[in-house]
Amino acid sequence: MNAAAPAVNPYLIAVVVSLAAFMEVLDTTIVNVALAHIGGSLAASPDESTWVLTSYLVANGIVLPLSGWLAGVMGRKNYFLLSIVGFTLTSFACGLATSLPMLIVFRLLQGLAGGGLQPMQMAIVMDAFPLEKRGTAFGITGLTMIVAPILGPTLGGFITDSFNWRWIFFMNVPIGLLALILVKRLVQDPVHAQAKGLLSIDYIGLGLVVLGLGALQVVLDKGQEDDWFSSHFIIFFSIVCVVSLLAAVVWLLRQPDPVIDLRLMQNRSFGMASLMIFFVGIALYSSSTLLPLLVQTEFGYDATTAGLVLSPGGLALVILMPVVGKLVNRFQASYLIALGMLLVSGGMWLTSFITPQSDYEHFVLMRVFQVLGLPFLFIPSSTLAFSGIPPEKSSKASALFSLIRNLGGSIGISLVLSYVARHQQLHQTVLVEHLNAANPGYVELLAQYTRHAAGSGVEAGRQALNRIYQQLLSQSSILAYCDAFRLLAVITLGLAGIALLMPKHRSGPTASPIAGH
Repeated sequence: MNAAAPAVNPYLIAVVVSLAAFMEVLDTTIVNVALAHIGGSLAASPDESTWVLTSYLVANGIVLPLSGWLAGVMGRKNYFLLSIVGFTLTSFACGLATSLPMLIVFRLLQGLAGGGLQPMQMAIVMDAFPLEKRGTAFGITGLTMIVAPILGPTLGGFITDSFNWRWIFFMNVPIGLLALILVKRLVQDPVHAQAKGLLSIDYIGLGLVVLGLGALQVVLDKGQEDDWFSSHFIIFFSIVCVVSLLAAVVWLLRQPDPVIDLRLMQNRSFGMASLMIFFVGIALYSSSTLLPLLVQTEFGYDATTAGLVLSPGGLALVILMPVVGKLVNRFQASYLIALGMLLVSGGMWLTSFITPQSDYEHFVLMRVFQVLGLPFLFIPSSTLAFSGIPPEKSSKASALFSLIRNLGGSIGISLVLSYVARHQQLHQTVLVEHLNAANPGYVELLAQYTRHAAGSGVEAGRQALNRIYQQLLSQSSILAYCDAFRLLAVITLGLAGIALLMPKHRSGPTASPIAGH
């Protein structure tokens, strides 16, 4: 039985709360393509501009796991409304920023304000729908969690190229106001989600989690840029991260009412589904980062066109989400997750055959194949995860589940970007070995480029060599990206087998929740 039957249509509630969460998730990727414009406008270097992303992600990552506790303190609806107000106001402030430090501060506040929107959206939708219809419900929330990061670069590129980067933030204002009005009117808290007040505050657990997750996000975002552990900066934050998170785990498991309820992971359905959603985050965010980056750096696409490479995949997801939402009620989640992993693996493997001759249509088709499996991963994983969670733990479970997915995204992006950088060097070393007088192809190409060079003699030879070297760098880079997609294909293929070991779930009205430990 559902904890409290909603006074209004549950589908309307799902759409309303998803509107606010969509706005927040969109902001995790929409700024990516505008960094160069932001840096130029605010007189900042490319390295300095990346803190516009890092500050938001750090704050977001800190608030996500705490949102369940905050919802318990002030009531879930009140916390959701406060998050909308805070996110809307800080978005407006970001658009008005006149310097990079000012923008970074407002992005930090924006991440803190919006961090609770994703988990509260999921918790509200869970309470609005009966158990047998949660597959359909997660099909709606999935549009927020999966489609928003895909559309972010497209929308960000279009706004930046057509208007001004400030409108990336200003557009959140009317959406936020609309969401605020609708949520206030339509959403009601069930008894278990109402405010409990400041009965107790676990300051030690709170401090350890904030410190550990903040340090982790800094390491992930700046690691590749600073060459990982060759940097004292990265070493320091890595030590802080490991020590803080290990201490947090030990501390939280000993508390009767912890800020983050790690005991939820003892529920096998929730624990296994969380593992899968972690890799969904890796596949979604890493591929959404790699493909636009590849077409911009090696194929000369502008921000808008690079974003448009992802858009058809987003449309495919919009079509598939409701279909998979219905399939969850007919087939075991483990089978659907295994199918999803196979589809994602096939899409990543197909993308690993990119060549310098690949065109826009080719990239679009690859992206569609990449994302076809994501609905089969997100919806069944979410349904299975919460099939045994009692209503009173739904807010904390949603917060932990959202945190795990986002951590997968952050780790996935850092992993693949580092992998690409190192494989670029490996391929460059291998290809250079073929550039010698014993290679007829190299000799012929050098002669051809020398004949067509603008100068003559030594200058013509220098231009020809430079042109060959640029091609070598480009081919090394493309091969490295192919390696990264191949790595993702292998990982997801292995997970398809693991998915079959996941526990079964019952989706009918007779299903009874498993007690949370």
